[in-house]
Amino acid sequence: MDATSKTSITVEATIHAPVDKVWELWTGPHHITQWNNASDDWHTPRAENDLREGGKFNTRMEAKDGSFGFDFEGEYTIVNHHELIAYKLGDDRRVQISFRADGDTTVVTETFDAENQNPVDMQRDGWQAILNNFKKYAEAN
Repeated sequence: MDATSKTSITVEATIHAPVDKVWELWTGPHHITQWNNASDDWHTPRAENDLREGGKFNTRMEAKDGSFGFDFEGEYTIVNHHELIAYKLGDDRRVQISFRADGDTTVVTETFDAENQNPVDMQRDGWQAILNNFKKYAEAN
């Protein structure tokens, strides 16, 4: 795959909570550390979030046994309060998250450029697992 042809992946979840609450839980650094993992053997010990166009975020993700960890970081390109967040990762991949309010329910849709190191299905499953963990957290808080 060359730099001009990118595969986009989309994941989605319907959260049984109003958009203002979903937005707060999605963007607040304290909250991010509570839900941002794909499985119970991972965690997010640190999250920083400057939620504005041109602002940066950095989330530290680690295996709980200390065997592996990485920083997930990027720069916001679009922030439309309660509607849309877009950002660019350090490797120039793009991510867009939409928040579609429907009364006391919010549909969160993430579309992101695939990376070249892991199979597309694995990437989709990982991002969906994190989104599902967010849904569980948002509906319990």
